Amino acid sequence: MTDGLLTSVVGSHAHPGWFVSGIAAAERGEFGPTDLAEMLDDAVDLAIRDQEAAGIDVISDGEMRRAGFFTAEFYHHLTGVRALPSDRLLGAGGHDQQHRFEVLEPISAPEGLGVVAEFAAARARTTRPLKATLPGPYTLSGRLRTGPGEVYASRVAAAEAFVEILRTELLGLVDVGATIIQIDEPSPAIHPDAPADFAALFNAAIEPVRGRARLGAHLCFGNYLGRPLAARSYRPIRDAMLGFAVDELVLEFANREMAEVDLVHELADAGRDVAAGVIDVKNYHLETADEVATRIDTVLATGIPPERLTLVPDCGFSQTARWATTAKLHALVAGRNLVRGRP
Repeated sequence: MTDGLLTSVVGSHAHPGWFVSGIAAAERGEFGPTDLAEMLDDAVDLAIRDQEAAGIDVISDGEMRRAGFFTAEFYHHLTGVRALPSDRLLGAGGHDQQHRFEVLEPISAPEGLGVVAEFAAARARTTRPLKATLPGPYTLSGRLRTGPGEVYASRVAAAEAFVEILRTELLGLVDVGATIIQIDEPSPAIHPDAPADFAALFNAAIEPVRGRARLGAHLCFGNYLGRPLAARSYRPIRDAMLGFAVDELVLEFANREMAEVDLVHELADAGRDVAAGVIDVKNYHLETADEVATRIDTVLATGIPPERLTLVPDCGFSQTARWATTAKLHALVAGRNLVRGRP
């Protein structure tokens, strides 16, 4: 029997049709605050129940209280910004159709980013181990307009402004009982040539809570509409990843046919646990338990101790239909159980 091999998720859960419709109605002003709160509570309950029904060991709230893709909700909590029109509105969906903001004055988040309240609400709705998730400073800076003549002359300067905001949010999470926190910072993979010290920015943000919670860093290649945004290789950013002062690195492998899986052992040897993506969220092929078990075997063949390995989807499920999401969650657990059940 193989011990260890916990299952978890990266963060976001699928948005069912009623939820998408409800968010649109709320944006049109058709919901009162109580109506919206009730719908968001229901959405979190759905995400939690779907994960529990599948047997996921470490769950999230599905990030269901965050409207829009990935970072979108957080800008609503900032002062000093104004929304700009998207660069492109027509044609095939892509990353250049996402929100952007002009910075009018130095940013702040006087009421926080909302993650503390999200976690506290979800903690009361499940007894399972619960992961809190939020983006890192460089990732959050990506939707702000920066450059000569702007409030922030560079993206790095904008990222530095987010460091203190994130420090406060992380301290708040620990204070309300969060013991597992994942910071999503795909920027080293997406912007490998950026003139930024990603590790220094990241570590400055997490410094107040190091040792007070299990910390992870999620690095992916982008997933808006299931489309990557980067050359999909971790090898060039191996040292940058290891610069993140976290307990665990959360990486995608399934959608890349398990390419570079040899890195898992290297990262473990360097003192990091690994959450390896063995479910492809960018593909509507529904994995079987046997297929997932084969991917797990490929990861274990690198020599990583099972107790240092967590099994996850490649990325969040916000860009995947719910019927596929639930099937993939069940396959994740069933594949893990096949591996665990061997003599």
